[in-house]
This record gives sequence, structure tokens and C-alpha cells, in this order.
Amino acid sequence: MLTGCHLIAGEWVDNAQKFESSPFSGSAQSYACGTTELVDRAVKAAEDAFMTFGWTTRAERAKFLRAVADEIDARGAEITEVGCAETGLPEMRLNGERGRTVGQLRLFADHIEKGEYLDITHDEAMPDRAPLPRPDLRLSQRPVGPVAVFGASNFPLAFSTAGGDTASALAAGCPVVVKGHEAHPGTAEIVAQAIDAAIKSCSMHPGVFSLVQGGSREVGTALVQHPLIKAVGFTGSLAGGRALFDLCASRPEPIPFFGELGSVNPNFIFPNALANRGDAIAAGWAGSLCMGAGQFCTNPGVVLLVEGAEADAFITKAQEALGATGEQPMLTDGIAAAYRSGAEKIAGEAGVEELVGTACATRGAKPYMFVTDAENWLGNKDLQEEVFGPLGIVVKLKNIEQMQDVARTIEGQLTCTIHIDAADHAEARKLMPLLERKAGRMLANGFPTGVEVCDAMVHGGPYPASTNFGATSVGTMAIRRFLRPVCYQDMPLELVPGFEMEEMA
Repeated sequence: MLTGCHLIAGEWVDNAQKFESSPFSGSAQSYACGTTELVDRAVKAAEDAFMTFGWTTRAERAKFLRAVADEIDARGAEITEVGCAETGLPEMRLNGERGRTVGQLRLFADHIEKGEYLDITHDEAMPDRAPLPRPDLRLSQRPVGPVAVFGASNFPLAFSTAGGDTASALAAGCPVVVKGHEAHPGTAEIVAQAIDAAIKSCSMHPGVFSLVQGGSREVGTALVQHPLIKAVGFTGSLAGGRALFDLCASRPEPIPFFGELGSVNPNFIFPNALANRGDAIAAGWAGSLCMGAGQFCTNPGVVLLVEGAEADAFITKAQEALGATGEQPMLTDGIAAAYRSGAEKIAGEAGVEELVGTACATRGAKPYMFVTDAENWLGNKDLQEEVFGPLGIVVKLKNIEQMQDVARTIEGQLTCTIHIDAADHAEARKLMPLLERKAGRMLANGFPTGVEVCDAMVHGGPYPASTNFGATSVGTMAIRRFLRPVCYQDMPLELVPGFEMEEMA
């Protein structure tokens, strides 16, 4: 069923330049490698498609999104088989991620049908107003144009080919060109087949979606700098995201870059919660830290608590739980190597004690746990940076006031969590104004792994968690990233593009 080809505006395209997949199990397969020429062809087709797709009705786009979801579900068994082989993720995880992927497509379909996201506003004409009359003014949100999406390594479905960036752009009325991730090209191709089938069944322009497999950094550069691309969605590393962000900003026409770049997601454990529920919190933290071999951007990599007997008991319980955790496969050899390198760097820092850490296989991962004090952690930037994998640092504070010192110092985060009991509320209230400025999502008495796809979710945060603190890459508000407001002055309703008459009445 796999061709190893790109999908360019409805055509499966091969080329002589190849790359080999690196599956966790099974045999490697050759895939056509992306080129700048293919990028140009895909983007020009997307621009051509935008002239019709950008003016489809909400009902037409909702039907298309649901068709994509149905086509993905129809290929569910094949997606799971290929995805498990490529990534080493368990079958349950792949099935769950597919459910999330199709669920968000259907959620976006329901959302755009309601029309509220368009912010439609009408200021009626006032021809008799003195000293000057007011024209008839109507505002609505309109799609920006072709969007580039970069597939994520750690989510072969939910943040890749038909994931949140693609789904939200299509919902907005924007054609999409995806640069597939080389970690799971087979999974990407099957999902692209599903989108292609939905395009045909809904009689959409074939340029609405293209998949360019793999390719060098030059290919990614060509995609974000193509003059017809109007926005970019990215989930990945800070270094890679920042490089693309800078390219978007340096274009003759700068465009928005919506990069979700990860964070350490600190957990602040307050004294009463620690005394009353320390063991349970420690066990929960260990489980969250190791979920999916720690390969989540919401992984809770740092715990902060006040030193003392309760803190020591927490550390012992977490050490036991993490020490008993078996080896898990990581998504790629490169991710596994970076994890080991990051752990070795932390272990070599002054003032850091390693409590859990075991050598593992080339593509495997076991948890690491380190302990340090607040002064050392605050004074060492390297200790505050994300290590992608099941690695956690416990930071001992001298007193509760040091939580505020940490909150003032930390960089932007996707999430910040507080563990509190009722007796902690007064102290927690002092921390909230500081943490709220640092995170896109605030949690109480939980763990951040697991991001609900719904209207209220925010998956983003101040830099470096993301490159746009006013946006989210998860939830229905993600659609707004690919829209811009347009005002229509004294415009005949039949000339207002893409909206039913009753919307503008």
C-alpha cells in the first residue's frame, strides 16, 4: 500500500533522491526525498486552490473535515501497524492518538458550522449623522492563504500530517503544504492517502493539500520563505523552531510563525499538600514523567518543594517509583542519543545529585532523577532547559518565599502546576500573578501530560514555550491563527465572499 512517494496536488510523485526510513521494528523502506522544486510546485498549487477553497462555505468545509476523519478511521488498522513499527509506540497509544486526530477534525467541523469564530460584527450606516454620516461596516475573519505545516517527531498523527495545525488551517479555509517528518514517513503517507480520498469525494481542488516527504534543511527553508506561504505551523525543538521563526521574520514579507517549542513545565508542591499527600503526588509525578518515555512537550520535568522531612520522603518515594520503571523505546535513534547526552550533561553539573540513572539500549530510555537546591538551579541556566525524555529534577527550596523567586526567574512555559490543599491557598494566591505571566495553561493538583482538545484549551505560552503567546496549537481557538479580520464598507452582500446571507444580515 505504501508507494514511498510525495503527494503533490493530487498526484503521487517520485524522484531519484531517496532517504531510508529507520523503523523501530521491521525493514527500512526507501522514500522519495523532498526538493525545493517540489515545494514550489506544491505551494503554487495551494495558491491556486485558495482562490476557491478560501471561498467555500462553512458547511462545505465541515463536510470535508468529517470526510478526512472518516477516511483516516477507514485506514485505522494500517495506520496502527505502520505507526507502531516506525515509532515503537504501543498499539494503544497509536489508536488513542488516531482517536484524538479524527476527534479534533470533527470538533473543528462542528465549531465552524456555528460561525461564532468569525466574530461577525455589523455597524449599520447612519446617513443622517452630523457632522459626518457613518458608512455601513461589516467585520468578519477571513483565511490568510496557503499554510506550511511541519510534522512533529513525537506525535505521528495528532501533530503531523492531519494533526492540529493542518486541521485548523483547513477549517479556516487555508490550503496546507506539509513537510513530513522522516521519523514516520509511512504513517504520513497513509494519512495523506486519506486526505487525498476526502478531497476527491468532496470535489475539492487537489491543491488543498500536499505532502512533501523528508528533505534537507534547504527544503524547509524553501517552504517557509516561499512568497505564497502566508503562515507556518511547527511543533518541535527550540533550536529548530527559532531558526524557522527567524527565516519567517526575515522575509521581504514577514509572516507569522506559530511554533510550539516545549518547556520544563514546573510543578510547585506547597507544604500542606506535601505533608498530607506527598507519597501520592510523588507516584503521580513519576508516572507522568515516564508516560510515553517522556516524549511529550508537557512533560513535568521540574518539581519544586520546601526542604525538610516531607521533602525527603517525597524524594524517596519518587526515586522508588522511577527506579522500578523499565526501559521504553524512544521515537528515533537521534532522540535517544540527545536524551542520553542531556542526562550526562545534567549529571556533570556542580551541585547536582543523581538518584536514578541507568544505561539503556541504543534506542531505549530509562528515567533519570536529579536533586539540587534552589540557589544552584536558579544560577545555572543549563538546569532549567528541557531534556526531551523521562528526566526529572527535584529542586529543594529553603522556604516558601523561594517559590516566588523561581516564578520570577523561569522562562515562558506551556504549563505551570501547583499542588495545594485548602491551607495552602493564601500562599498560592501570592504565586498566581507570577505564574500566570509565564504559562499558557495553569493546573492545580494534576499533571500536565495529556492535552484536552476542546474550546477552552490553550497549548502555547510565552517564549520560548511558543513563538506567539496569543495563540494556541490545540483546541478550537487554534483556527484563529490562520484568519485575519476584514472590514467590508458599503459592500453589497452578494459580493461579500464565502458567507451565507443570513450570517451577514
